[in-house]
Amino acid sequence: MLRSLYSGISGLRSHQTMLDVTGNNIANVNTTGFKSSSTQFQDTLSQLTQGAGAPGAANGGTNPAQIGLGVQVSGIATNFAQGSAQATGRATDMMISGEGFFVTRSGNETLYSRAGAFDLDAAGRLVSPDGSIVQGWSAVNGQLAGGTPGDITLPKGTIAGATATTTSTVTGNLPSDAAVGTKVVQDKEVFNAAGEARNMVLTFTRTAGGWNVAGNDGAGGTGTGTLTFDAAGKQTGTGALALGGVNVNLSTITGYANLSTVEISAQNGRAAGTLDSFTLSEDGTLIGSFSNGVKEPVARIALANFTNPGGLEKAGGNGYRPTANSGDAEIGAPGTGGMGSLIGGALEMSNVDLSQEFTNLIVAQRGFQANARIITTSDEVLQELTNLKR
Repeated sequence: MLRSLYSGISGLRSHQTMLDVTGNNIANVNTTGFKSSSTQFQDTLSQLTQGAGAPGAANGGTNPAQIGLGVQVSGIATNFAQGSAQATGRATDMMISGEGFFVTRSGNETLYSRAGAFDLDAAGRLVSPDGSIVQGWSAVNGQLAGGTPGDITLPKGTIAGATATTTSTVTGNLPSDAAVGTKVVQDKEVFNAAGEARNMVLTFTRTAGGWNVAGNDGAGGTGTGTLTFDAAGKQTGTGALALGGVNVNLSTITGYANLSTVEISAQNGRAAGTLDSFTLSEDGTLIGSFSNGVKEPVARIALANFTNPGGLEKAGGNGYRPTANSGDAEIGAPGTGGMGSLIGGALEMSNVDLSQEFTNLIVAQRGFQANARIITTSDEVLQELTNLKR
C-alpha cells in the first residue's frame, strides 16, 4: 500500500508537469515563431519480488514478478514543425520557409530564433523586439562580403557612390528620305567620377552619302563620325564615336525611310544617392533602393542550422542557445546547405494546435484525477487496517 501511495504521488507530479507544458503552449498560441512542446512519460524502476526461472526437463520456466514504482517525466520535446505564414507588409518582417534559424547577438552571446519580427534602431541596425542585433553580411559598394557574419546596419545615410559615364548606346532609325542638311539633335545627361552631371549632345546631319555625327560630351570632349547605310537600311560603317572618356555605340542605328526615332537610349554612370528603402529576396539579400534610382545589395541575412535542433535550450525572448546535444551552429546563406528561403513582409506564426492542446488538458486532468484516486483509495485501505484494532 505504501508503494501505491508513492506511485500515485509520482503520477500527480508527472501530470502536473504535463499541465504546465500544455498551459505554456496555449499561452503562446499567438507568439511569433513559437514552437510547441510535448511531455514524454516513462515508468520508474520496478521492484523484483520473484526472479525468472529457467525451464527444466520436468517443469516449465517462470517469468519474473515485478511491481512498478510509478511514473516520471522522461523529457519535454520541442516540435519544430513549420508554422503558418502571416502577411504583415512590413519590409523588416521576415519568415523562414524551411529549416534554419535567424542569428542574433545579445551582448556577447549569440542566440538563434525563428521569429523574424525585426525593426531598425536609432543606429540603423536591424534588431529584434528585445534589442538583439540580427547578424549577416554587409555589402561594400554593392558587393557582398563573406567571412564571419556581423551586425547588419542599414542607416538612412547609406550611400551608393557615384560612377563616371564611360559608355553610351544610341538606338533607333535615321530617315533615308530626309533632305540633305536635315539635322537631328539628341542629348543625354552623363556624369563624371564625382557624380557631377553634364549634358552630352549628338548632332546627326544628313549628307548625300549618309549621315555625319558630331558630338560634345559637355566637358570639352568632341568627336565626329560618319554613318552609311545600304539599300536595305542596314548600317555599313563602324558605328562608334569617342567623346572624351565616353564611348558612344552607334552600331544599332538603321536607315529606313519615313521614320525618325533615333535616341540615346542608355548610358552607364550615375550621381551619388542615399538609401530610401529596401526589399528582401529569397536568398536573404536586402536590395536597397537609392535616391539616384540605383538598386543594389546592401546586406544579406545569415541563417544557422543544427544537427539536432531538438537539443537547443530555450533562452526566452523567442531565442535558443546551443547545448552539448544540439551540435554546433552551421552558418550559411538562405537557400544553401539545407537552409530554408526567406519571405519578406511576413511572419511565421506559432505552431501550437489548440485542438490538440485542449485534448491534452483533458488527458492531463483525468490522469491527475486518477492518480489522486490511487492515494485516496490507499488511504482508505490503511484506515481499514487501523480499524482492525478497536
